[in-house]
Parts: sequence; structure tokens; C-alpha cells
Amino acid sequence: MASSQDIENGSVSMLHPLIKKKETKKNSSGNDSLFMVLLCTFVAIMGSFEFGSSIGYSSPTQKAIMEELGMSSSEFSVFGSILNIGAMVGAITSGRAADLIGRKGSMRMSSVICITGWLIIYLALGPLSLDFGRFLTGYGIGVHSYVVPVFIAEITPTNLRGALLTVHQVAIATGLLVAYTLGALVTWRTLALTGMIPCAVMIFGLYFIPESPRWLAMVGCQNEFHAALQKLRGDNADVSEEEAKIQDSLAILKHLPKATVKDLFLKRNLTLVIIGVGLMVFQQFCGYNGIVYYANQIFTSAGVPPNVGSILYACLQIIVLALGAVIIDKAGRRPLLMISASGMLVGSVLTGSSFYLKEHHLASGLGPIFTITGIMIDMGSYCLGLGGIPWIVMSEIFPIHIKGIAGSLVTLVSWGGTWVVSYSFNFLMTWSSYGTFSVFATFCAVAIVFIFKLVPETKGRTLEEIQASMEYR
Repeated sequence: MASSQDIENGSVSMLHPLIKKKETKKNSSGNDSLFMVLLCTFVAIMGSFEFGSSIGYSSPTQKAIMEELGMSSSEFSVFGSILNIGAMVGAITSGRAADLIGRKGSMRMSSVICITGWLIIYLALGPLSLDFGRFLTGYGIGVHSYVVPVFIAEITPTNLRGALLTVHQVAIATGLLVAYTLGALVTWRTLALTGMIPCAVMIFGLYFIPESPRWLAMVGCQNEFHAALQKLRGDNADVSEEEAKIQDSLAILKHLPKATVKDLFLKRNLTLVIIGVGLMVFQQFCGYNGIVYYANQIFTSAGVPPNVGSILYACLQIIVLALGAVIIDKAGRRPLLMISASGMLVGSVLTGSSFYLKEHHLASGLGPIFTITGIMIDMGSYCLGLGGIPWIVMSEIFPIHIKGIAGSLVTLVSWGGTWVVSYSFNFLMTWSSYGTFSVFATFCAVAIVFIFKLVPETKGRTLEEIQASMEYR
């Protein structure tokens, strides 16, 4: 036994086992909480993977579908773009659905709809059934595109929120890569069947993860709210402070009347709406989706093997997005958005220049080099910032009482822009290939000014702190 002298001299030999036991318990709790947050994120991003798979489906299957079903170019353009119409309808209903049946309920519902859509595509014998299946998959990913980032933002600790929300975009790029790769190896009907896999994984995984604590608190399920938050932070974690902040924020919101569309245009909310909508406009009209939907056509027009080009830039996206996930909570949202828009400006100028050189029969050897370089810079820059960060900012800046309506509006604008770009891209390229990329470059330049003037930095702050600070802007 230790003597009294040992104790008086401050010996820690007696206390060391107790301290060590306490630290072990704390570390175990931390590991448990991190595992649960990562599991929730993994299940949620199956919706993001589905998002990428759906977007990437049309590019590698275009030739085979047109030949087998006897479709014209205009009919296939409808098939390619009707995904966005479905997503717009999904976006309109996503906020209300997420508020009414919960984040998990919305993800489960949209996964079932996506599976139905893929089955119809697989069995399609003509353009009508093909388009209907594509519309349903579009509806599903329209809901996913709102609910997934909101769910991740609401369950993750502040220090991990940016990184885990970026994983949402990584999963989209991975789904895109898988669609391009498998599309070069299997038939278009088989590729449709593979689109159901992430949805099935999500439906199964949702049974093992908790609902968003913030949503549970909002609908008055206090016991479930505490249990979900405790499960996410670890059985032995002290969640009283975080619980109190969420409850205090909701207590203030309860005194406000039920949010309507008109509330989005109130002075205290209008700036938030402008930021959210503006970022989505620039996300779409800087040209990314035109390149994604018609990547094969662009590479072929520039004299580059299409399968090689598409798979190469899909791989690049995953690498850049992984880098973004590592640095976003250190570098911040604003700097990455500025770098992203600047890079896309350079990429659009290079790609436009390649088509200009080809059209005027100048420096023919430089055309393909400029195309590959320009698209790689464009895609890499997009993935670093404008691809994922607008969704992160959207999930962070809106107070929970208007998040459903505001989120639906922002998601609708995003998918509406996607439809406009994907549907008009062929016509724009017919009008002027280099002029098309000049238009995209102009949007990139305006985006740089918009981000610098209006977009706030949100790193390192809780959702409640971000929303409180926005009231005083």
C-alpha cells in the first residue's frame, strides 16, 4: 500500500489506474459515437451514390438504347433531360416530406421510387416506358439531393460536418464513375439493374441508424430526441450542452408562426434565400452538367476516345473530392468556392479554345490537348467547391422552421438549372461549340464576385450559431 508520505507528495501511483480507466471509458465512448456517425453517413450517401449512377446512366448507354429502341436524337434528349423534370418534382416535395415523415422516412420513400423507376427502364420496350422510368428515378434522386445533406448536417459534430458533407459529393462522383465503367462492359438493361443496388442498401441500413435528433425535437418527440442524440455521441457522452442549445433554438422558433413561402421573402430570410439560390444557379450554369450528360459527344467532337475521357475525368473527381473532404474544415467554405469558380473559368476558356481552334483549322494538334486539359480542370475545380459546398451551405444557413420550404426552393432551382443546361446543351453546341463554353466562362466570372460579396464562412460553428449570426447580417 502507499504510505501517507506518498499521498502527501502528490504521488499519482494510486490514482493512475482510476484515471486510466476513466480515459479508456471516454475513448471507448468516442469510438462508439464516431462509428455511429460514420454508419449513418454511409447509409445516407447511398442516396448520393444513386444520384451519381442516375446522372451517369445516359452517357454510356446512348448509342445502344437508340439502336435497340429506334430512338431519334431528339427522343434521346428527352430521355436524358426528363430525369431533371422528375428531380424538380421531387425537389418541390422534398422539404415537406422530410418535415412530415422525417429524414429517414423520406430517404426510404425515395429509394423505393428509384427501384421502381429502374425496373421500368429495365423492362422498357419503347420511349414512353423508358421516359416514365427515368422520371421516377429523377423524382427519387430529387428527394435524395435535399434530404441526404440535411440529415448528415443534423447528425454530425461541428468538427466533422464539412468533411462528412463532402463525402456526399464523393459518393455522387463514385456513382458516376461506376455508371461509366459498367456502361462500357454491360448492356443498358443490366446497367439499369445495378442502379437498384444502392437503394436496397439504403433501405436495409436505415433500420440500424437513428433519426435526426433535431427533427425529433422539432416534432416534439423528446424521449426519442435524447436517445438519438445520445446514440450519436456515445452512451457515456455528456450531451446536455448540445441538447440545451438545440432546445433553446427550437424554443425561439416555436414562437414564430408556421412558415410559408412568403416567409422566404421576409427581410431576415431574404439574404439566406439569395445565397442559397445564387449558389445553385452558379453550380448549374457554370456548365458541369452539360459536360456530364454529353461527355462522350464532347470527347468525340474533339477527337478524343470517349470511354477513356469519361472514365479519366470521373476518377479525377473522386481524387479531388477526397482532397476537399480532408481540407474543407481547415480551409473553409468561401476560399474553396472562390478557387473552384476561378478554376472552372480557366477550364471553360481552354475547352472553348479547343473548339475554336478545330472550327478554324488552327493548330490541330493542340485541340485534343486543350479539350482534355480544360475538362479536367473544369471537373476538378467543380468537385473542389461548387459541386458540393452549395449543398453544405444550404444545409447550414437555413433555420429549421423554414428549412423545408427553403430547401425545396433551392433544390428546385438546382434541378431546374440542370434541366435547362442538359436540354439546351446540344442546341448550344450546334449554335457554337466555343460560344457555349464562353457563356459558361461568363457565369464563372460572375460567380467569383457573388461568392466574394455575399457567401458567409460557416466552418467551425454549430448550426445554431451559424443561423443566429445570419440574423445580424
